[in-house]
Amino acid sequence: MSAVAEVPVNPPASSNWLQRLSALDRGQRLRLGVGAALLVAAAIAAVVLGRQPDYRVLFANLSDKDGGAIVAQLSQMNVPYKHADGGGAILIPSERVHDVRLRLATQGLPKGSVAGFELMESNRFGITQFQERLNFQRGLEGELTRSIQALSSVQGARVHLALPNQNGFFREQQKPSASVLVSLHPGRILDRTQLAGIVHLVASSVPELAPSAVSVLDDSGKLLSQSPDAAGAAVDAQQLMYVQQIEQQLTRRITDILEPVVGRNNVKAQVSAEVDFSQTESTSEQFRPNQTPDSSVVRSQQVLESRGAANKNATGVPGAVSNQPPAPSAAPVNGANPPPAAAGQQPGADETPSKKESTTNYEVDKTVRVTRGGSGAVKRLTAAVVVNYQSTEDNGKVVTKALTPEQLEQMTALVRETIGFNKDRGDSVNLMNTPFQIDATPANDVPIWRQPEVLDWAKTLAWPVGMLLFGALVLMGLVRPALKGPPPPEPSLLPVAGGQLDALEAEMPDRPALPSPAKKDAPQEPSPEQLRLEEARVLAMENPLAVANILKGWVNGDAA
Repeated sequence: MSAVAEVPVNPPASSNWLQRLSALDRGQRLRLGVGAALLVAAAIAAVVLGRQPDYRVLFANLSDKDGGAIVAQLSQMNVPYKHADGGGAILIPSERVHDVRLRLATQGLPKGSVAGFELMESNRFGITQFQERLNFQRGLEGELTRSIQALSSVQGARVHLALPNQNGFFREQQKPSASVLVSLHPGRILDRTQLAGIVHLVASSVPELAPSAVSVLDDSGKLLSQSPDAAGAAVDAQQLMYVQQIEQQLTRRITDILEPVVGRNNVKAQVSAEVDFSQTESTSEQFRPNQTPDSSVVRSQQVLESRGAANKNATGVPGAVSNQPPAPSAAPVNGANPPPAAAGQQPGADETPSKKESTTNYEVDKTVRVTRGGSGAVKRLTAAVVVNYQSTEDNGKVVTKALTPEQLEQMTALVRETIGFNKDRGDSVNLMNTPFQIDATPANDVPIWRQPEVLDWAKTLAWPVGMLLFGALVLMGLVRPALKGPPPPEPSLLPVAGGQLDALEAEMPDRPALPSPAKKDAPQEPSPEQLRLEEARVLAMENPLAVANILKGWVNGDAA
């Protein structure tokens, strides 16, 4: 009968890494090498990505000529660069942006696609007068284009000048004209003052160019500058802005006067203003009734008096006495007594006929009144105000109730005084008291992984966290299992038969089953495994040297 003893045997631990590596088989060494190579590659990639500079835009919206000149200069300066937006933008490391810009500015880069008066510096010998005049016109257009592009709202511009040839005949001379095409930044507009500034700039730069001969268009082909004929036809944006300012100012006044009374966010107001921008001019003449001569003013007076010689025949005795003129009159001034008749004359024969006319002109009252109506006069105001119910606490609960008629009347009076209510003008104020509807704040439907802050944070940590996870995966999946070595063998059974112990190796050794619980009165018989174990113990006690040699040979790997 053979006895088999179950003896657990554990493999010895390696003392150093060399013994562990030598104990690995070919597959384990291959996995260990691949894992180490992947870890080294991940470390190198992390270092390279960590040292990669942050690129910023050096110049954008460059022409091909300027872009090529800047790239050539960057190559000479040993500055790394990248292209973006199809070559329209050049990117360099962020820490060198300002330094490179200053160095390129000293060399006149970028020059820009618009050429100005520098065209006159490249005039060659033998240039004709027409070419010289054409270069001057191109230079003037380029300078105006640069000036217009300096505006914050203008992205690009082109200026076309029509400069006719001047001759010696003044009546046949033609006036110059200009056209400006502007391209605005997205979301930007040019207001009335900016358009007037562009027109004035172009008109002042060209001799004898009238502002009315300057046309300004946008990139969509819309005429921005109005002609003199259509100056008052279209609605002016400045007028609309003026109306909005009046309405906003009055609305803010109503809110400021009522919020201290009803509380913040408990009043809403809207004001509509009707503004008259028409310009009128009237002239009137008024004449008052005729006045009395005493109170009237003499403007002019004319007196006409004439005397004629009397047509009478000679009388008296012919001779020297009758041919002499009459003697001076000796009558008194008042003409009470007529002068005596001369000798030989009849009474009244020397009187001469006379005529007297008098014309007097008096001033007539006249009133001339000239009235010019101002632009931007407010014709009518309408205000609509909504006030929330008043909130009070009753036994710890918030209760809302309507305002009293007296309170509403007082608030209406406040609103009227605030906006400058004028009944003759037709102004109206409507104040309403009603509870406000409180809507729940809508939840943010955008998931957290789509929010911009989370996306930026994820992009920032993507490379470091990804490389860390990759290294941990390689370390735990390839390197660690390879360094652990083969799993320890399961405890084997040492058979004892005829004084010798034979090691029984099996991949899946049979485990002795536990005995079923026996009854107290029933006799317990030993199992075959227990009998063999007892025989192995007896053999080890009787012949320990043989058992020791068998164990030593098994440990050293000798054949059983």
